[in-house]
Amino acid sequence: MATEMLQTRTIRTDGLTQQVLEGGYEGGDAPLVLLIHGFPELGISWRAQVAALAEAGFHAVAPDMRGYGGTDRPGRTEDHTILHLVGDMVDLVRALGRSTCVVVGHDWGAPVAWHCALMRPDMFTAVAGLSVPFQPRRAKGPPTPAMEALSKRSGRGELYMNQFQAPDTHRMFEADVATALRKGFYAYDGATPTERQSTGFIAPGHDFISEVAEDATLPPWMSEDHFAEYVAAFTGSGFKGPLDWYRCLDLNWSLTAFLQGQKIHQPAMFMVGERDPVRHYAGQHEVGLKDWLTDLRSQTVVPAAGHWLQQERPDIVNPALLDFVKSVHTGYFGE
Repeated sequence: MATEMLQTRTIRTDGLTQQVLEGGYEGGDAPLVLLIHGFPELGISWRAQVAALAEAGFHAVAPDMRGYGGTDRPGRTEDHTILHLVGDMVDLVRALGRSTCVVVGHDWGAPVAWHCALMRPDMFTAVAGLSVPFQPRRAKGPPTPAMEALSKRSGRGELYMNQFQAPDTHRMFEADVATALRKGFYAYDGATPTERQSTGFIAPGHDFISEVAEDATLPPWMSEDHFAEYVAAFTGSGFKGPLDWYRCLDLNWSLTAFLQGQKIHQPAMFMVGERDPVRHYAGQHEVGLKDWLTDLRSQTVVPAAGHWLQQERPDIVNPALLDFVKSVHTGYFGE
């Protein structure tokens, strides 16, 4: 299915109105695949995957997540916890008239997908994560103090997730949306030279945006028209909601004690770019994934790729994702 054949619509769920990018057969028994974006992205970041899945016979849906783009934006920070985000996906599956689906997540969407699988294994029958591996709940305490300690040990400055805890951090993104997005995409892209990529640590006197070179360009895969879609969406919706996800990190920890030690038993897959800067601070969680994902069917490092994996390398992501979702729906495809 060509990308121009996809549709965008809004769906009213129990909790909020969600805008989705959608492709494939509606209202029938075509298996549902839900694709969850991260920061600072939108449902359109999955355009190539929605098209490929729809062409293969799946019903593929990529929502703008809570606080992003065309989806509702709750005003309170505490309305962006992992419980809200998983609940939104449960509501969306139900609103689509389905009871089960495969869930796929990238960047922040990956932890949401992992938690969908943890909390509702009856609904989310298989899970795939891109760029951010499953990270079990830390028994020793909430994450932001641990990240502060990691920052001190690194000697490279403050981890950006700690900087994002400040209640007004979103304003630096909103001051010049195009520059903020251009620098963010550039700093985490696989085509960016190593010495110009972000490490995730912010040097004293800098912030997430000023840390990146002023001559940062759009990644090779990002057309001006595609970039304009992001700029228009974030100009309208702002960055408070997306950064509220980060501000709920410690609250998430306090709300999920019931998940301590729990493993994911559904079929799972994980992919990460070889040059993804997130591996500087989350890469240690790639080791031992099989201890937590008991049916891990594949774990792939994509050569030379950066963080924006599904947009940088759809030639690798699409076949791998199709193989995975077909493997858990062999009855439907007669295999």
